[in-house]
Amino acid sequence: MSTEGGTRAIVAALAANTGIAITKFIAWAMTGSTSMLSEAIHSVADSGNQLLLLIGGRRSKRVADEEHQFGYGRTRYVYAFVVSIILFLLGGLFSLYEGWHKVHAPEELTDPTIAFVVLGIAIGLEAFSFRTAIIEANRTRGSRSLFRFVRDARQPELPVVLLEDAGALVGLLFALFGVTMATVTGDGRWDGIGALAIGALLLVIATFLAIEMSSMLVGESAVPEQTDAIRQALEAQPMVRRVIHLRTLHVGPEQILVAAKIATDPAQTAGDLAVAIDQAEVSIRAAVPEATYIFIEPDVDRGQ
Repeated sequence: MSTEGGTRAIVAALAANTGIAITKFIAWAMTGSTSMLSEAIHSVADSGNQLLLLIGGRRSKRVADEEHQFGYGRTRYVYAFVVSIILFLLGGLFSLYEGWHKVHAPEELTDPTIAFVVLGIAIGLEAFSFRTAIIEANRTRGSRSLFRFVRDARQPELPVVLLEDAGALVGLLFALFGVTMATVTGDGRWDGIGALAIGALLLVIATFLAIEMSSMLVGESAVPEQTDAIRQALEAQPMVRRVIHLRTLHVGPEQILVAAKIATDPAQTAGDLAVAIDQAEVSIRAAVPEATYIFIEPDVDRGQ
């Protein structure tokens, strides 16, 4: 997955959500709809998410130094984790509170037509943003489903935007349902039910994202196809009798640390081993360009 693709998806989502948030706040002020207020907060949270992802991407480009010798790539995971915990969680809890309040103290909508117009515009803009994210994801996901792509991705931006946009579209449908039922029945509690549904949706997305981002922060290995490519590159070297063990770790979304112990011919000289290891590193980087840090330890084959 390219960083540029993730950035394009973030910018498209930021532009859409900023415009949507403004129109939703206007609609809430004119209609008094709690579902509209919940959706407005949802869009503000989404806009904040995109800003944090852009900041994280920029800060992750800092050059490695003595204190952070493998660079700052994981900064992107930190910012994505903040997105999942703070913005989604606060947005979800706020929507639940507003929905509970409206169910217990319902108020009649003053001008639902405005809410319907704004929701229609918002659905169109969110669909555009979601389409952009899907197009960028399709460039690299291959035959995997979108859910599998989100689970397997080691770059946080596109999965976050995909979940945000999918959640936003479903949330808009919840808001549309709540406003419609409140208008048809004259019972403002339906508007509160719509807000409760939006809040529950945000909490589910927040929990899922927090689990995924925390796994990345702890440290995930390369995806299976990359691990296989690294192993094949090593085994193709004439000096390698077999790969004793192979460990990989993402030190950043596009930086993989590779540590391998290989069985070699005991008769080889140190000079021959050094040349062979250099050749192996070239082959690994040709197979997996993300392999930034490579450590290869030659050993005697003890059958272990």
